[in-house]
Amino acid sequence: MSRLLIYTIVFIEGFCSLGAEVIALRRLVPHIGSSIVVTAPTIGFFLLALALGYASGAKVAAHYASVVARNFLIAAALAGLGLAGITVDWLFLHLQPVLIAYLVFIGTILCPLAWLLGQTVPILTNLIKHERTGEASGMALYWSTLGSFLGSLSLSLLVMQWLGVSAAVFTCALGLAFGTLLLARRDARIIFFSLATVALAAGLNLRHEVTADTAYAEYIVGDVDLPGQNDPRAFWVNKSTASLIDDSEPPNYTRYINHLRQILLDDLGFKDREILVLGAGGFTLSHREPLNRYTYVDIDPAIKAIAEKHFLREAALGEFIADDARRFVATSERRFDAVVVDVYSSHTSIPSHLVTREFWAGTRRVLKPDGVLLANLILDGKLETPYARNLLATIDSVYGRCAVDVLHKAKALANVEVSCFASSRPAATGIYVDEKNRADLDLARSR
Repeated sequence: MSRLLIYTIVFIEGFCSLGAEVIALRRLVPHIGSSIVVTAPTIGFFLLALALGYASGAKVAAHYASVVARNFLIAAALAGLGLAGITVDWLFLHLQPVLIAYLVFIGTILCPLAWLLGQTVPILTNLIKHERTGEASGMALYWSTLGSFLGSLSLSLLVMQWLGVSAAVFTCALGLAFGTLLLARRDARIIFFSLATVALAAGLNLRHEVTADTAYAEYIVGDVDLPGQNDPRAFWVNKSTASLIDDSEPPNYTRYINHLRQILLDDLGFKDREILVLGAGGFTLSHREPLNRYTYVDIDPAIKAIAEKHFLREAALGEFIADDARRFVATSERRFDAVVVDVYSSHTSIPSHLVTREFWAGTRRVLKPDGVLLANLILDGKLETPYARNLLATIDSVYGRCAVDVLHKAKALANVEVSCFASSRPAATGIYVDEKNRADLDLARSR
């Protein structure tokens, strides 16, 4: 086998193996989020499978090209079919609890793919003649790692951004099938199965039924059945209902958006104010609301065009800035009368860097002295889980005592609206007891 062909094959292996890992992490976001407790084990399992693949490849002593061709063909099927959106959605819909679905996804799709591709470099270095062992393995690893570098960047920053995640899946499957054909020579069976795999991957991925699919989120706009509303439709972001709207005059929105509007327009009487919205959703907070000026910040540059075209069916009102919410509040020189935090990335998951004390301090930083923070959280209706209590305590540690309104109290998960004022400050608290009751003194001091 020529040196050029060997380096081409290991380049494809690197490109597609790391590409598959990036795609897998993105596929998991709508179902279990993107927190460190998800990404770290996923990367760890992938590296473990890759290491086991290296060890297995080192033991192969014959039929080098045919073994790698077989591995590439199976890996192409695992990537094109197993990483398809319809497959991952099916797993998480039918296998419960969610940990079981995750382990099945890792154990039957991602890890076998990494194990197969990990065998490539140790196998093919046997075919590099007239070179020192170190030189042969070093150059093979160079081309494999270069492929990994280009695969991670091109798939995440180009293919996913412009064509969607499904196109990235098909790209990996196509690359592995191409590598198979390079190795197959004139083996009719391998050629047939390679072409069949490409056709199946195209059918599953190029017709993935979503409104839009970017590197950050999967977007679906569809009709919903809501009694008393006129042609209602929903805007789903990563399987989570982000916004609702209908064609009534005035339009109907989700309950939490109506609640936020009531606080801003009725309770606070905002008019001609600057309002920052972290997390754009469907841009319904400012929809047909001309009294104030809205600035939306969302990490996905494509969300505004998607919402305008498919959901609002008109131009979104307000300025849009594509940026990470935490970076924006940490660096912006602008100051706002209100900051609305609505930054869910999936069903119940706020990105972990947007729940810390440092993030909430950043929101306070961009508020005017008399400004207000409004945060939409999805917590248990009784506020008794550790996550609910700790998240609310974290916000209180920055703003002092905040108002908490639980919507949909009868549901296991409810929208929880938190209202805090920049004029407040955290302070030490005490407990009134019969032996030492300072309630009357505190009441007098508060007037």
